[in-house]
Amino acid sequence: MNIQLPHLGDGIESAVVLAVLVKPGDTITKDQPILELETDKAVASIPSPSGGTVESVLVLVGDTVRMGTPVLAVAGEGGSGESTTNGHAPLANASPISTTGNGSVTTTATTAVVAVAPQNMGKYTQRGNHQSVVTSPTIRQLADVFGLDLTRIAGTGLGGRITVEDVQAYVSHIQHKAFEAPVVSAPASAPNRVVADPLPDFAKWGPIERRPLPSLRKKIAAKMSQSWAMVPHVTQFDEADITHIMTLRKKYVAAYEKAGCKLTVTGLVIKAVAKTLSRFLHFNASLDTERDELIIKQYINLGIAVDTDNGLIVPVIKGVEEKRILELSQELAVVSEKARTRQIGVEDLQGGTFTISNLGSLGVGAFTPIVNTPEVAIVGLSKGVSKPVVVNGEVVIRTMLPISLSYDHRVIDGADAARFVRAMIEEIETLSESEVEVG
Repeated sequence: MNIQLPHLGDGIESAVVLAVLVKPGDTITKDQPILELETDKAVASIPSPSGGTVESVLVLVGDTVRMGTPVLAVAGEGGSGESTTNGHAPLANASPISTTGNGSVTTTATTAVVAVAPQNMGKYTQRGNHQSVVTSPTIRQLADVFGLDLTRIAGTGLGGRITVEDVQAYVSHIQHKAFEAPVVSAPASAPNRVVADPLPDFAKWGPIERRPLPSLRKKIAAKMSQSWAMVPHVTQFDEADITHIMTLRKKYVAAYEKAGCKLTVTGLVIKAVAKTLSRFLHFNASLDTERDELIIKQYINLGIAVDTDNGLIVPVIKGVEEKRILELSQELAVVSEKARTRQIGVEDLQGGTFTISNLGSLGVGAFTPIVNTPEVAIVGLSKGVSKPVVVNGEVVIRTMLPISLSYDHRVIDGADAARFVRAMIEEIETLSESEVEVG
């Protein structure tokens, strides 16, 4: 039988094979890890749904795989030992292929005529011979069945490897040429698509190096572009006097270390933000443009932006309003470490209602964070700075924390944003010691 890739999680359509953990002839057991995959934001091992003897491995390192992709042919125990032709799943199980107006490839439940030509139609010219093509056995088998000339497809995978997406784009190109469908104009209400100008040949001026974008960076780029294009951003700047909470931090930092975590400014601010959100419910919301409704969440799940070697990852701490600062700090330590080691689960990245981004440890001043859609606001924290301020008519040295609140102006007006920031600053400056105490 063939072992197929299971559902990877909501919002995850594909993954890249980082490692194949078994080989032909190996005896495997149920739940034994067989693959290591990289999704947009995490690295995860895939367990086998049954035991048996591996007859063949149907994927290679670097392949892009989706739910239902055959990955192993296995005989014995859970399997009958029978597999489909050449060890591949029946082609009837494959989803029909279509393209969107911008040439990107999607899978659909029914076949549709392509209305707009892919933008990359000019790239399909013959290259080399079949022996020079780098791709997986699965794709070669697909090409044999459909009679596709793989030498005409430019691979975008590692080392020029032809991926499933490359084949899908090529098939949609052929379909377009066959039907010559007319170009469909975008509705008047649709936003104009911005097409980048072709890049110059930078090599004319000196040596260059091309580095493929990691899957996480591509995901971040798409997410940020979508948010910036769709959300009218406004950013409100202010400062909070954190002298009081820094005193609390110094007093309790050792106790928190004994409890297995660090007492950080982020951990202290999380609670203050949660209290503020409970007073300003429309900041803890999402805009449903289809129904013209505001979805206000009755829970507070805070996303915490974590800087990793692979890029920005935003794990979510759930039920913040019900937890003490010690518990929040412990959870923050766990999810931050999981994010940095790419061992974080999909469930840890979902369900956020508001995001905090703290760049203070990098020594920067105020900045403009981009709203993490479908949320409607995000807070940026910068480096705390000791400076003279006037308190009760006297000049004193206080530690001031620059705060940046970016928000969706479709939902939040400037006056509301100002009131939110002032309320949040009040919560930070008057944080009770009882909230910080251990035990």
